[in-house]
Amino acid sequence: MKSLFTSQRTNPILRRCREDEAVRLRQKYAPWYHTPEAQNGSRVILNGRELVMLSSNDYLGLSHHPKVIEAGRQALATWGSSTTGARLSNGSRGYHLELEAALAAFLGKEACHVSAAGYLSCLSSIAAFAGRGDNVVVDKNIHSCIWDGIRLSYAQVERFSHNNPADLRAVLASLPPSTPKLIAVEGVYSMEGHTAPLPEIAALAEEFDCFLVVDDAHGLGVLGREGRGTADHFGVTDAVDILCGSLSKALSSTGGFVAGDRSLIEYLRTHSKQTIFSAALSPCQAACALASLKILQEEPEHLQRLWANTRRYRSFLQNLGLDTWDSETPAIPIVLGSREKCFFFWKNLLAKGVFSVMSITPGVPPGKDLIRTAISARHSEEDLATIEEAVAYAAARL
Repeated sequence: MKSLFTSQRTNPILRRCREDEAVRLRQKYAPWYHTPEAQNGSRVILNGRELVMLSSNDYLGLSHHPKVIEAGRQALATWGSSTTGARLSNGSRGYHLELEAALAAFLGKEACHVSAAGYLSCLSSIAAFAGRGDNVVVDKNIHSCIWDGIRLSYAQVERFSHNNPADLRAVLASLPPSTPKLIAVEGVYSMEGHTAPLPEIAALAEEFDCFLVVDDAHGLGVLGREGRGTADHFGVTDAVDILCGSLSKALSSTGGFVAGDRSLIEYLRTHSKQTIFSAALSPCQAACALASLKILQEEPEHLQRLWANTRRYRSFLQNLGLDTWDSETPAIPIVLGSREKCFFFWKNLLAKGVFSVMSITPGVPPGKDLIRTAISARHSEEDLATIEEAVAYAAARL
């Protein structure tokens, strides 16, 4: 019998997918979805070649720490591989409560909720607290998870210029005083490497009576005392209503968290569809995150080495005259301005043994096409020498 499903079908959705510009770009440049065959610390094996990883979010290099590996192994043996359910029904376990209590105490908040993905946590931090008739005011460079949270909330959205408190003030002043308002920013913007000016933003949130949400996925473990994050770094933790983020960066796991006053977290657990209907965080990943959190506090040398490596790398890039977008953190872009330049720069880095990632429009603003690089505490002197040689080689061929 002849199949009805042939390549000649002209369904509009099929046609849209087959003719998509992003798909054509991926096929042309092919810098995404590479799959290393193995990993050893800061090195990966790709197509049989050992490469230095320069685009990982493993800022503290804890993903292969013996204590983290052992914690995951023990949790797997104790709890099994999964709860096979959502927290609201059959999926809540004691290890969730232990991790949540430790995170809340570390972040300086009363309570915390962990979920299976950082994207879910940050999305729910908007969708659960904002609603129809409210105004959500966001930095225009905010992460995709926040935009999705806004869409699901049905709130009105207003944008302000990136890291511009004066523009934020103008936007807030233009809104009706009686309208409930939520401000959402990132502590650290992972493409730009910028930190948000939280003291000024927090002051405006208080002045205009706004609920303040900070996505600190890339600030946790990197900034603040013992890595407590961007709000702690600026001393404004009490002024932030909700701190959310990911466990997959400095905490070397997967999953996400939302932290705040106990009443807010209980409201989230009662009203957030992303929380109510999502499967619970696995025991292994929760244990790895908890072990990493303890290491942050017990082994400060990882954070110290991260910043020493960051200072060296940033100085090297600046001496080459490369545009780092004024990055202030270990997430350091190399801005090249066009997808063609990015492709050849990326390819030359790869040829010299360094794995990086291209980020092009619309993932970044027009004219800001870049190579997304990130430094880790795990990078050794040998790694940094390889990185510097590769970057100098790629820059010389621009």
